[in-house]
Amino acid sequence: MTKIQKSDAEWRAELTPEQYRVLRDKGTERPFSGEYDHTFEPGTYRCAGCGAELFSSDTKYDSGCGWPAFYASASDDAIDEETDTSLGMTRTEVMCASCGGHLGHVFPDGPAPTGTRYCINSAALRLEEE
Repeated sequence: MTKIQKSDAEWRAELTPEQYRVLRDKGTERPFSGEYDHTFEPGTYRCAGCGAELFSSDTKYDSGCGWPAFYASASDDAIDEETDTSLGMTRTEVMCASCGGHLGHVFPDGPAPTGTRYCINSAALRLEEE
């Protein structure tokens, strides 16, 4: 996959301040405040930074965590993961594999069939409804 690379100025010009804070500065929305937390319309969730396909509405569920939750990504190569030791804890950060934008974190407490919970910031997503 070709990685999208842009200057900081280009990202700032293309993203809203909240999208920039989440995607480029690894920020986090307040729980239960995001646009997609309780959205369940059919469609494809794309990266708000580059438009890459990240999740399907078929894998979205209400985890009660306060952020949109998915039990699987759209494909094996849609998301990159790395260890995040910020805030005095060890978590697995998830990023868009295409542009490197911070999406949120993944936890091993999701539903079947994967047992995985991708906890994603709404500001990092754009829903393309079917």
